[in-house]
Amino acid sequence: MGNNQSNETLHCNRYLNGQGPPSLEKAAHDGPAAPTTQPQGQMTWVVLHRDLPGYPDNNTLQVNFTFPEGVQTTGHPRPGQPYPSLRLCAYLPDSHEGRKVLALMEKAYNQQLLFTVSTDVHGEDVVCSTSVPLKTQTEGGSIMNGYPDEDYLKKVRTILKEKLND
Repeated sequence: MGNNQSNETLHCNRYLNGQGPPSLEKAAHDGPAAPTTQPQGQMTWVVLHRDLPGYPDNNTLQVNFTFPEGVQTTGHPRPGQPYPSLRLCAYLPDSHEGRKVLALMEKAYNQQLLFTVSTDVHGEDVVCSTSVPLKTQTEGGSIMNGYPDEDYLKKVRTILKEKLND
């Protein structure tokens, strides 16, 4: 496993208000997947030489997701309309368990299961993560999407395994 950089178009399956591709459960039963809705983007990661709260003996894995602005396609809330770019960093401890989660996250991203275009609470169409929670802060605890959060790695690993097995 290394620093995974790809310029390939990536997509995800997400059931959007009854529109778009079928749910993962339906797709698994119906055969080949329908077109997906994750916009083109890139996932990379680097090791930061500092620890996260709750992981004092480990470095930090910074996972970077980058999506340029684009135009919505079939399966998005408003096909033909633009959506803004997104640059998002997520953090994992550089531990045995953190590396397992990173590997599952890479697999889910490459299988187009992590992001979609959706309408936010302000009525704006944006790129957002699907049902996989990401730690986007290094500190502040679970309330602030940060660490410490002793159950996070176990929880996100379970969620990722479920998504990958659907």
